[in-house]
Amino acid sequence: MDSHRIPPELKVLIASAFIIAIGFGIVAPILPQYASDFGVSAFAVSAVVSAFGLFRLLFAPASGKLTHILGETPVYVIGLLIVAASMIATAFAPNFELLLLFRALGGIGSTFFTVSAMTFLARKSPPQIRGRVSGAYASAFLIGNVAGPLLGSSLLLLGQRAPFLVYGVALIIAAALVFFMLRKSRLEDLNNKVTLQRATLAEAWQRPSYRAALTSGFTNGWATFGVRNSIVPLFAASAFVGGGLIIDSSQLAGVALATFAAGNVVTVLTLAKRSDQWGRRPPIMVGLTIAAVSTGLLGLAPEPWVLLVLSLIAGAGTGLIVPAQQAAVADIVGEGRNGGPVVSTFQMTQDLGGILGPLLAGFLVDHLSYAWAFGITGLVMLVGAAAWTAAPETLPPRRPEPPDTED
Repeated sequence: MDSHRIPPELKVLIASAFIIAIGFGIVAPILPQYASDFGVSAFAVSAVVSAFGLFRLLFAPASGKLTHILGETPVYVIGLLIVAASMIATAFAPNFELLLLFRALGGIGSTFFTVSAMTFLARKSPPQIRGRVSGAYASAFLIGNVAGPLLGSSLLLLGQRAPFLVYGVALIIAAALVFFMLRKSRLEDLNNKVTLQRATLAEAWQRPSYRAALTSGFTNGWATFGVRNSIVPLFAASAFVGGGLIIDSSQLAGVALATFAAGNVVTVLTLAKRSDQWGRRPPIMVGLTIAAVSTGLLGLAPEPWVLLVLSLIAGAGTGLIVPAQQAAVADIVGEGRNGGPVVSTFQMTQDLGGILGPLLAGFLVDHLSYAWAFGITGLVMLVGAAAWTAAPETLPPRRPEPPDTED
């Protein structure tokens, strides 16, 4: 197999990620407004996002163990089906308490398919193109996240339940895609499970780069997966009411998230694979700094266009972070090794940030202002950048090209 080509089985996972991302992008800007319609505070709305992250956190260790026992792809399919069921249930939630419960249960499935996918990518990615593989996987999510919020806003014309039902169906389609198209890979992995080496958490923890990845993962989870999905839609929908917008202020939430995703896509498509030449540290540090400054200024945006420009810049910064960070974790796991515990612990730190970030930001919004919520988030991201200043590079040394043996 050509080590510079993305293996076909990874392309299947990338295609599945695109389907998942479209669905996630559909519900992300709508969920906070959907929750607020139950007459609860900004803190309670943030709790819906945090409950999802909390159950991801609690079940991350189990997902790491299950990927070793059952294999990555079975756990991936099970996770997708759990989230699909939770989305369909969310569409018919009769009260806030059940909405909170359904979102929390969805977090179990989410951590199953996220950890299993990252473990599969780390084990199957050729070392020379890990940055490229991580970039392609991230691009699939991001392109879906660009289209998703815009599609979600239009689906509101069919009622508030429609976006959640569409996401549920999209997840079932993604599960079927992986189940049928990766059957051969699943059987091969089952036969090789006895000889498969494991990357232990104790081994990874001894490496400063892994500890730096945990820190930056926590801060990125705080900002990107937590605050952005819970507070930005509320800010966009409430701060510019009556401002003479072409679109409704509630639709501005979807446009803001789509703009953030667009910045992500442009950066990932153009620069993500460069971490295979530049190393993992520079993109992570630069990306966190850019995202920190632009996110910290969001709450001071005087006009909708400023909000969108800052969202675009923050998205571009995050586009540098995520692929390089995932490639760094894959470097630490190593090719051909099952790194379930290593990956799940990294995922736990991101989820912990995704839990604490919305809760603190929601508290600051209720008692101070949006400016405080976004400002503190920016400072937290700078801590993640600082953690990598003393961490060594994880990019493996380049292998020499084999000599040309042809006559």
